[in-house]
Order: sequence, then C-alpha cells, then structure tokens
Amino acid sequence: MTIDAEIMRHTMRLWATGVTVVTAADGERRHGLTVSSFTSVSVEPALILVCLHKGVEALDIIDASGAFAVSLLGEDQANLSSQFAGIGDVPEDADRFHDVAITTAETGAPILADAIAWMDCKVHAVHDGGTNMIVVGEVVATGRKADAEALPLIYFNRGYRRLKL
Repeated sequence: MTIDAEIMRHTMRLWATGVTVVTAADGERRHGLTVSSFTSVSVEPALILVCLHKGVEALDIIDASGAFAVSLLGEDQANLSSQFAGIGDVPEDADRFHDVAITTAETGAPILADAIAWMDCKVHAVHDGGTNMIVVGEVVATGRKADAEALPLIYFNRGYRRLKL
C-alpha cells in the first residue's frame, strides 16, 4: 500500500525538529539551503546525515568537493532559515549568503559564523532516499557557541518555535 504524499506531509508536521543550514563550496561555486532532516548517526566514528532533495544545486557541489558543513540555527535565527530556504529578502543578483558572516574549518565548506553550533564534514556515503539523497558525513571539525544557554530554532507544524524551559 502506498501512502499519499499529502497525508505523509500532514503527519510529519507533528514532528518537532531543529533547523540547520547545509552549505558546500567548490571553487567559486557555493550553495546553502535550509534542512530539517538532519541527525547524528554515530559518535565513533563521528557521522551525521542530512537528506537533500534530488536536483538541488548543493548536491552537485557536495559531489564535486566531497565536503559540506552543517550549521545549527539558534532560536533568534528564523530569518537565516528563511533566507537559505530561498524565501528571504535577498537582492535579485545576490546568492543566499548575502550579508551572512561565514567562516571555514578543515574542508573549506562555508560555515555560518553566528550559528549556535556547526560541523564540517567529508562525505562518507550517499544513498538514494526516494525524492531525496541521504548524505552521510564524517565530522572532521566541530564547534559551538561559548554561550551554554544557546537554544535551538525549532520547526513544528509549519512554523518556527522556541523551547520553553
């Protein structure tokens, strides 16, 4: 039995998740996109995965460079999530990195400098995942804000939320 895609979307809206921006660069080409399908796979070795829709530019760049970064967004960064989702207020001739401070670590993939945490990854494996590609990354460098109270941006039921502690 096949589940209707709209029914699946309606169900998955009830899964609360953090919000990340996945970025990659290869020479002058760079791309970033908002991703909520992200999880830790293993701590030894350090592996994470992201699911990226087939056909997004980032997949081509990740394939060419063999690397990507994941930046975890904080509760006050919904604007960055929108910008990297392609729905932010960015000038027509600018890319999604417009006015965003970036840094790099080991692989050269762009990292959002103001993210609450980040992981710099080399591609470990790529798997077909229906409408998506599942990209497993080996974390080669990671960091986080010094602020121990940094809280994540949450996405739930088609909107951004804040943790209430």
